[in-house]
Amino acid sequence: MLPTNRPYLIGETAFHHQGDEEFLRQLIDHGAKVGIDALKVHLLLNLEDYFVRDHNAFDILNKWLFSEKEWERIIGYANDKGLDLIALCNDSKAIDFVLNSKNLKIEAIEIHATGLNDYLLLERAAKFKGTVILGVGGSTLDEISYAIEVLNGLGQQDILLMYGFQNYPTKYEDINLQKMQKLKDLFGLPMGYADHTDPKNEFNEVISTLGMAMGVNVCEKHFTHVFGEDRIDSQAAISLDQLAKTKKLMGIVHATIGDGGLKMSEAELSYGDTGSMKKAIVANAKIKKGERITLEKIGFKRTNESTYMMQYFLPKIIGLTASSDIEADSFIDFSNIKYEFKKAEIGQFLADKKESAR
Repeated sequence: MLPTNRPYLIGETAFHHQGDEEFLRQLIDHGAKVGIDALKVHLLLNLEDYFVRDHNAFDILNKWLFSEKEWERIIGYANDKGLDLIALCNDSKAIDFVLNSKNLKIEAIEIHATGLNDYLLLERAAKFKGTVILGVGGSTLDEISYAIEVLNGLGQQDILLMYGFQNYPTKYEDINLQKMQKLKDLFGLPMGYADHTDPKNEFNEVISTLGMAMGVNVCEKHFTHVFGEDRIDSQAAISLDQLAKTKKLMGIVHATIGDGGLKMSEAELSYGDTGSMKKAIVANAKIKKGERITLEKIGFKRTNESTYMMQYFLPKIIGLTASSDIEADSFIDFSNIKYEFKKAEIGQFLADKKESAR
């Protein structure tokens, strides 16, 4: 399973390379330098298994396809950069390529939302020894359920749902992150968020990390090193500076959210220290040695120092005597009072025992 307990940033390349292998290598270099955790590529080998021949995009995409040999070089190059590789497989041949690539390290394969109903793709994906990502943006509950059930039925349990869709670009008011949370709870599967907010939106990086505040630590972003250049998917591709800021914000958000543990941190213990922060038990006026400690002689005040005397010690010290003079505003604790052991009254328990024996 991809890491879901820490910030995990996926750099999406899609067809931004437009068939230029050197351009894609440059993109990989820049992504690695910024510090992305994983690189996602769109692996397409058999266009006729993806589009009908008269589709408007067929001829354009056909010019941009890499061969298997080229993909071996590209994926190997990303591996050498220390990046996890995620292959979005659009056709059956692409998944077969992944399954048969023994020398390449591929952490996950993804089935795009357009292929959730493609049994042939799902059947092959079930054989992958790693995480299968299902793109669920713009998909019905039935479509998502179908894909999960097919994979589960064929033995694939390592599944992650990727929420988000591209609307060239996607308006933030259309994202609906609460739906993402409901899908996560409904299917009981880990979730990732693929953000496609307009790169020109001044809040792009903030919007991108909002999913982390909902417990979704996997974030996917299109990025480019030629920001402003008119290329495919440039509508959602953020600059390298924006990518670096997103990475930094993910770390800040993750650290701020914490692990949810109820045990107080060192910072909280310091803030809640009794005496210097929370009110401590002190003498309202001078108490002379031998005097009884009564509630009227006690006050609760903030002090310069801390004390170990917590509020639950109050009943224990009422009625005890001062073992030394206690000045006004000074701590009342077991160093200046005489602790008198009081034998517990257990007569009632003995009485109950005698009654039950009769």
